[in-house]
Amino acid sequence: MKNFVAEPHGPAPLPQLMAATAQSLPEQAHALARARAFAEPLLANETLDTGENTLAHADAVAALLKTIGGSEAMQAASYLVYACDHLNKPQEVIAKAFGDNFAALALETTKLVRVQRQASQAQLASVRAATAIPMAQTAAAQTENVRKMLLAFSRDLRVVMLRLASRLQTLRHFASSKLALPPGLARESLQVFAPLANRLGIREIKWEMEDLAFRFLEPDTYRQVARLLDEKRAEREAHVEHLRARLELELKAEGIASTVEGRPKHIFSIVKKMRSKSLGFDQVYDIRALRIVVANVPDCYAALSWVHSQFTPVTEEFDDYIAKPKANGYQSLHTIVRDPAGQPIEVQIRTQAMHDHAEHGVAAHWAYKEAGAKGYSGVSASGTFEAKIAVLRQLLAWKRDLSGEQAPGVFDDRIYVLTPEAAIVELPQGATAVDFAYSVHTNLGHRCRGARVDGVMVPLNTPLKNGQTVEVTVAKEGGPSRDWLNAELGYLVSPRARAKVRAWFNALALNETVAKGREAVEKLLQRVGKTAIKLDDLASQLGFNSADDLFEVVGKDEFSLRNIETVLRPPEPTLPDDDFRLLKKPRSTANPTQGGVLVVGVDSLMTQLAKCCKPAPPDAICGFVTRGKGVSVHRSDCSNLREMVAKNGERVIEVEWGQAQASAAAVYPVDVAVEAADRQGLLRDISEVFTKEKMNVIGVQTQSLKGTAWMTFTVEVPDSGRLAKVLGLVADLNGVRSARRR
Repeated sequence: MKNFVAEPHGPAPLPQLMAATAQSLPEQAHALARARAFAEPLLANETLDTGENTLAHADAVAALLKTIGGSEAMQAASYLVYACDHLNKPQEVIAKAFGDNFAALALETTKLVRVQRQASQAQLASVRAATAIPMAQTAAAQTENVRKMLLAFSRDLRVVMLRLASRLQTLRHFASSKLALPPGLARESLQVFAPLANRLGIREIKWEMEDLAFRFLEPDTYRQVARLLDEKRAEREAHVEHLRARLELELKAEGIASTVEGRPKHIFSIVKKMRSKSLGFDQVYDIRALRIVVANVPDCYAALSWVHSQFTPVTEEFDDYIAKPKANGYQSLHTIVRDPAGQPIEVQIRTQAMHDHAEHGVAAHWAYKEAGAKGYSGVSASGTFEAKIAVLRQLLAWKRDLSGEQAPGVFDDRIYVLTPEAAIVELPQGATAVDFAYSVHTNLGHRCRGARVDGVMVPLNTPLKNGQTVEVTVAKEGGPSRDWLNAELGYLVSPRARAKVRAWFNALALNETVAKGREAVEKLLQRVGKTAIKLDDLASQLGFNSADDLFEVVGKDEFSLRNIETVLRPPEPTLPDDDFRLLKKPRSTANPTQGGVLVVGVDSLMTQLAKCCKPAPPDAICGFVTRGKGVSVHRSDCSNLREMVAKNGERVIEVEWGQAQASAAAVYPVDVAVEAADRQGLLRDISEVFTKEKMNVIGVQTQSLKGTAWMTFTVEVPDSGRLAKVLGLVADLNGVRSARRR
């Protein structure tokens, strides 16, 4: 069979639906006969996937449509649908022979047939292989997608009706041929098509489809209930016939013209009622049932009154669907009564119009839609606005059923495409193959490099349409293109897919930043001789959750390496000599230089205050003889000094402050570390404290990360003793968590 590509259409919004409903198909003389004659040479020797002859299937579908009120145009379309598969240019050929409306209806339905055929084949292959549905979709999700696809393809209700009739005929074929129906097809019939027929009020199709599908799904249960129905069939039918004749005769005597008939028994409905209410077969009341059809609504209630007067009603089993119709428009009175022998019997009472709607649903209104000015089946097209609106309401109600939403047009922005395995994928309107790839799997989207749509290579930014089969080609490795995020280029429509692409590039940038930070930290560790330290321990010591968190802020230049260097071991000062306070030692200890440091036992030796710990009187101090720079004076508790002593203890020398240490002219630089909650004006407030205490600030380093500010102030003080008071004042400032000398 030849494939075709038709222009698919999503469901139209309410104004468009009303406009389409108001239009009618052009008059086509003998359309049904002409359509069959057109299709016969194409279909006579062809078979469907089910094994049924294609022409015989089309004949049966046309006949079924006729029984439920489908127009001649719809019956004709049942032939044209299958003829499309055998035409090179079906749109042109059918439009020329039958008109554009016939061509559109046939092509739209054909496209849906092809999509469902692919899905059914995939499900059948899955069952045979004992594997899950491709793309890991659950049966429930796939069933829901089939429902949505039905709607997405349903430009009008005629397309839906053609599919319902075709599916029912398929079930009939399997039943009559004694062939095994694929379980996926049976479940889809029971869970998708039968509820759809019920929603549209076409109970004649609903009942039969449910029974046939159930017969294939649960053959043992079906046979058991059928046997129970058959055991006393003759007795039950005789009893029902006696009651039927009595009711019809006595209602006529009461002046109520009516037709009374026995109501068919449907096995699936009996089983469903037994299971839902935990009933035995004998407790199901509607095994015996009658239907009374009268002329008008007052006669419905008059007949009900008479029935209740002649039999004992089961009051809790009464339902008035005339006063309160069902959602699909169904109207009738339902009552359960007991005959003189105490046997329950269900009685339904309705008008002929209610009966037509109950059996054929919205199909009863199609005559109005397709009649034109001359009317159809003797019904004038004038004054039929209410009937047209009823059709629209059913379609919109069906949309709400499927979506769970309360607004019309809920599927206007969705399309449904297929994977090569015929799994259905839901996408936003205008979606591309890249959107498709990301909806299937994130990694598939990242590596997407090309696409085939219905077997044809297309650009990645080609918008997809309903029912198309999409296959993507991927690279073994790699990532998305930045062009995909350019809205003007049209590669991505789905917000979810765009978010995945952004996340990929964000992760890529983060990896680069972390790598940059790691390199900087590792170089620092090599420089200070601390390569053995664990990076996670270092990060924890600095207040980070992990080493990568530390590398990230270092890579972004948001965290100074000096902070890490301070925690480890600050290196010996390597700046020019004029950056240090160099003090010449006096030749005589009795008359030391102002602010100087005495080297005990050594005369006229150059000293310098160590940059790492910045000692100031009256700190306990210790000297260390350096190479070429004299004696470096450290605080006795300096961690740097401890390491140097451990390696070269012989170079330690005793030092002490000179007599001029109390002079106001001598000042010493000390470092103050402040940790605080970052806020506006924090630096100004701290600086004001030092200013009021007459301490000169000669250097400031600040670092802010995640709402916390770390500040290091270099302050000149005459002695370290005065610093304690100032640190207390700083610690009292708003937001300051700690203030200490480093």
